[in-house]
Amino acid sequence: MLVREVMTSPVVTVRPADPVRRAIRSLYGHNVTAAPVVDEDGRIVGVVSELDLLRGEFEPDPRAHLRPVAGAAVPPPRTVAEVMTSPVVTVTETTDVADAVELMVGKRVKSLPVTREGLVVGILSRRDLMAMLARPDEELRRDVETALREQYPTGPRWQVAVRDGIAELTGPAHPDADAIADVIARTVPGVVRVTHRRTP
Repeated sequence: MLVREVMTSPVVTVRPADPVRRAIRSLYGHNVTAAPVVDEDGRIVGVVSELDLLRGEFEPDPRAHLRPVAGAAVPPPRTVAEVMTSPVVTVTETTDVADAVELMVGKRVKSLPVTREGLVVGILSRRDLMAMLARPDEELRRDVETALREQYPTGPRWQVAVRDGIAELTGPAHPDADAIADVIARTVPGVVRVTHRRTP
């Protein structure tokens, strides 16, 4: 499965000079946890997360401490440029989702901007991946059947069943056709594996 089949697009972006509070309202209002930071030409220059934006926004509450607490000596960040992460880890539309997940785990990030020639075309978040895996099996079964019918109209007719994201294609053995069917079935977002059950 490719990133373009799972990513969110269009994507919410912010500018380096945007005030932190404006960025906070943008992320909160769009219910996203991070946003790519783009320059005037739309090229990605960073990424900013909820955690980045929260830094320095709260001072200690004296009611929660036994001893008096001094106020912050440094004023909170004023612009996105002061808190964003740069350089940015990105993927492309044709990146394998499995590779993107490994990148998320290895880099400990919750989302990956998707770029095409330096321009942001989408974002892949853990929520996108969870939404894909949460799709009902019956919905996946219908989508696999539709994909096989539309993309391989001359192929054999398989009986399709899906359980926990695993698609099972039942029918007579057709090694070449089965290989094509595997590729098609795997393009359905939410299908994690394809198996075959042979009939006489």
